[in-house]
Amino acid sequence: MAKREIISSNSLTRDNNYKEDVDLSIEWNRWILKPMGVWPRSRHVSQLEVCLNWLINAVCYSLISFLFAPCYLYVSLEVEEAYDKLKLYGLLMFCVVAYLKYYSLMAHTNDIRECIKCIEWDWRNVSHTEDRGIMVANAIFGRRLVKICTFFLFGGFVFYYIAVPMSAGKITIEGTNQTFFPLAFPVSKLIADTQRNPSNQIFFSIQLLSGMIVHAIAAGAVCLVVAFAVHACGQMQVLMCWMSHLVDGRVDMSNTTNGRIAKIVNQHVRIQKFLTVMEKALNQVSLVDLLESTVGICLLGYYMIVESSSEDMTAVVRYVMILASLIFNIFIFCYIGELVAEQCRKVGQMSYMIDWYRLPENTKLSVILIMAMSSSSTKLTAGRLIKLSLASFSDVMKTSVAFLNMLRTLTDTRE
Repeated sequence: MAKREIISSNSLTRDNNYKEDVDLSIEWNRWILKPMGVWPRSRHVSQLEVCLNWLINAVCYSLISFLFAPCYLYVSLEVEEAYDKLKLYGLLMFCVVAYLKYYSLMAHTNDIRECIKCIEWDWRNVSHTEDRGIMVANAIFGRRLVKICTFFLFGGFVFYYIAVPMSAGKITIEGTNQTFFPLAFPVSKLIADTQRNPSNQIFFSIQLLSGMIVHAIAAGAVCLVVAFAVHACGQMQVLMCWMSHLVDGRVDMSNTTNGRIAKIVNQHVRIQKFLTVMEKALNQVSLVDLLESTVGICLLGYYMIVESSSEDMTAVVRYVMILASLIFNIFIFCYIGELVAEQCRKVGQMSYMIDWYRLPENTKLSVILIMAMSSSSTKLTAGRLIKLSLASFSDVMKTSVAFLNMLRTLTDTRE
């Protein structure tokens, strides 16, 4: 009885450690996505929880619409200057992008759930200290990167929705003693007169909540890509560690060379499947982010040029902060894609560098299978159209500058 209790206690400790390790990889993502109803639910949930999740989804869509619809009416009915319309179309673009990202995350919930299950399986089945050390190091790196992404994206929210209106202070209506805060998204007078209270306070508060949702969607998307990709890199490093022990073996490995080769091949297949599901789940989000950043960098650069000539330095600083957020966002996507591709290349190199000449004669032929699999590395893409890499980041920046020059030329011609 005592022996059984000790075994049960050890199993419980291992289970708790496994859950802590899983949290190290994905806890931050769960904190961001679960309040928005995007985090995958268990397949065995009550009808009440399903209805509650649908309600959260409806509220999030409504909050994004609360930004988009009044501003679109304002642009269509009340704005006459071409440059003012162009500025507001940039704001509306962020709302449309938020719609697309949120829908894409919801549509690929099953794929995201499958990726999370793969991460849980990997942590549950890690047995050797060396392997676990590699996974922990990568999980810590991924968690830090996720925190940095969240800081940048929510930093833009705090700056644009809170710091700028507060620094501008309350504006006094001419001929009255009434004051109001400027709104981040202007509202058509057909809906409400937001220069008077309590309409101004109501719209300011709801826009604050809506902006938080928009930036949380952006942060959730990029953080998922980071968490999944970094975990895949960790598994590839574990695979390379196993390859280095193929000839001589290790305590936790099979006593036979064929058994060790089978384990290595199985691990490589699991990584390839994980990357395939991850690509399916997040390639649409990546494409939307890539297009948003290309157009957004172009427009923000144009806004900065125009506003600097009018000596409105507050607006210039605001655009610089948003521009930095956009550039960092797309850089992270491309950097993660480059990181995964680099690890795949290293796996291929490692398959050639093992001491295959020390293997038994018939077993040497099995190494060919590992080499063949390693040569077909999986790359992350945006919409399966553009490979995510540092070269793609450079292309995005060049394309944005080209669009900016075209926009300036077109504006100068009209003037």
